[in-house]
Order: sequence, then C-alpha cells, then structure tokens
Amino acid sequence: MESRAKLLGHPVHQVLVVFPLGLLSTAVIFDLIYLANSDPTMAAVAYWLVAAGLVGAVVAAPFGTRDWLAIPPGTRAKRIGALHGGGNMVVALLFLGSWLLRPEPPGAPSLLAFLLSFAGAALAMVTGWLGGELVDRLGVGISDNAGLDAPSSLDTRHHRGEAPYARQR
Repeated sequence: MESRAKLLGHPVHQVLVVFPLGLLSTAVIFDLIYLANSDPTMAAVAYWLVAAGLVGAVVAAPFGTRDWLAIPPGTRAKRIGALHGGGNMVVALLFLGSWLLRPEPPGAPSLLAFLLSFAGAALAMVTGWLGGELVDRLGVGISDNAGLDAPSSLDTRHHRGEAPYARQR
C-alpha cells in the first residue's frame, strides 16, 4: 500500500518522524548526563530538545494519520497503526508533561519531569517498533512498484501507470 502523502516519491511521515524520535531520545540522554553531574547546561539542552521534539511530532503526526486512514478496515495493519498512532500521542503527552514541569533554563528539572520523559522514551521504543512492523512487515507506505530492482522514486515513468520495471538481463 503506497503512502498517500509523498515528497519526491517518499512517504512524508517516514521522512519527518526521525526528527521527534531523535530529538526526544537525545533529550533523555542529556537528562541522564544532568543526573550524573548536575550541570545546568545539560538541563537547558534537554529542555530545548524536548520542545523541538514536540514540534516535530506535531508536524509528523498528520501525515501518519493520513496514511492510517487509507489502510483498509479490519486488517492487522489498521490495528497496529491505531496502536502506533495512539501510543505516539501518549508519548507526546508524556514529553509535554515533562516539558511543562521543567523550569525555564537553567533551572533543575523535577523528579516527575525526569520520570515522564523516561516513560515517554520507553513507550517510544514500543511505538517505533510498531511503526517498523507497519513498514517492514506489512508494507504500509511502500510503493506498489517496490522491489530489489525498482527504479528511482524520481523516475516519473512508473508514476504514469506503466507496468513495473522488469529485471534487466
């Protein structure tokens, strides 16, 4: 099933989702560094990484929702997509709670702020796996013309309804 929202032939959601995942997980790393050495710079970096990660999540989510709406009802992909999307909403809410509980830099985050971000990161590992299951196992967002010898996504010939390319001998 091909993605409904593409940029240069690739699914937009899969392109954008790396930003919130990377930013939020890096914020947790800076939280751990802060806990190890109490350097207020680390708390400030985590604060801004969480903020940027939340913005990234808000930008990526509508594209994932659009793709999920196109999945046929009653399928395993629809169920896994619902868990993936719903779980990511919880991830975003956990990180939002963590961010709201953090004082503006250079203040020290509360224990609850840390716990919420750690819980968000743990859940993000599960929802990330579910996203991988959707793409890698179930083929959601994958081109109908995909294959080991598929042409470039920038090659417009296969977008005009022509048959997929045959293996060249």
